[in-house]
Amino acid sequence: MKLEVRNGLAGIDPATWDALVGDASPYLEWGWLASLEDAGCVAPSTGWLPQHLTLWDGGQLVGGCPLYIKSHSQGEFVFDHGWAEAAARARIAYYPKLLVAVPFTPATGARFLVRPDVEPGSAVRILGSALKEICSQNGLSSVHVNFCLPHEAAGLEALGFVRRTGYQFQWINPGWQSFDDYLAGFRSKRRVQIKRERRELAAQGVDITVHAGSDIPDELFAPMFRLYKSTIDKLYWGRQYLNQAFFELLGQHWKSRLCFFVARRKGKVIAGTFTVRKGDVLYGRYWGAFDELRYLHFNVCYYASIEYCLQQGITRFEPGAGGEFKHLRGFDARSTESMHYLADARLARAVRDYLAKERRAVADEIEWFGERSALKREARPLSR
Repeated sequence: MKLEVRNGLAGIDPATWDALVGDASPYLEWGWLASLEDAGCVAPSTGWLPQHLTLWDGGQLVGGCPLYIKSHSQGEFVFDHGWAEAAARARIAYYPKLLVAVPFTPATGARFLVRPDVEPGSAVRILGSALKEICSQNGLSSVHVNFCLPHEAAGLEALGFVRRTGYQFQWINPGWQSFDDYLAGFRSKRRVQIKRERRELAAQGVDITVHAGSDIPDELFAPMFRLYKSTIDKLYWGRQYLNQAFFELLGQHWKSRLCFFVARRKGKVIAGTFTVRKGDVLYGRYWGAFDELRYLHFNVCYYASIEYCLQQGITRFEPGAGGEFKHLRGFDARSTESMHYLADARLARAVRDYLAKERRAVADEIEWFGERSALKREARPLSR
């Protein structure tokens, strides 16, 4: 077997790459990652230099991982700014660094892709060891593998990577068949509140429509980009990672994975959310609104999506990072994992000590949220 670094996905056959992805996270697919590169969202000028690590056997692509050299820590959602500041105080150059992740996407999924006939554990060992070697040979500070799967975390831990645990709020269907079943899972106070939020939005004359896959009109991509940008422009800390070209490329090459929830008033688009579907999982990504209406956000982003999940037999809905208000609507805290290798022994020791304390704190927070779930105990899905 032979390892090669590729400075983009353009030179890799889409079908060959997607054969490695299989049923894994949609964000590892060629259409998503290559569109980010082709649109210029991921490029040296934005601080993301593609250096995808690939594994070949007799001229056949058998494994790989999306790899980037980063000159900052933006767009990762596993925040290491404190580590960079500590490194600066110790006069350790923290940037550039290596990152294995999906840019701008805090969704757990496979990070080390392999052909079905290759043992996954061996691929993690080969690629993980290669990442450490690349880091050392190029004088880079560290390697970060964000939002990876449990078996990948275990394999990297054996190679000397340290584990960082976080959490996100996710909706898991314990067996509900309808929205009424979902409502019945709540205690009375929350059930009444959700009904009121839905009723009040309907009274304002707002209709929410689902546009999925090939049924998405081409002319809808432009307003969806404007909705995404509207949220960025409203936030003091907002950062625009995506451009209109990216939305257009997805419409051309990746429409089958997309699902838009669009709110209209008197036929005019006033809000929408951009989600991705693969198999029995729905991923919430971007939200925006041109008009500020009470309860609009909750209805478009959560209730309409949950109703769609129930109709389509989707069992998990991951709406993205942040937002404890999701907890009040039946989204419970679920752990996420990332793995980190730091080349400097002093920095590595400090980070290892910090992460040990952080993991205990995160476990306590997950337990706290679990004890205060908005769902009745008998309606909660089993923990994982």
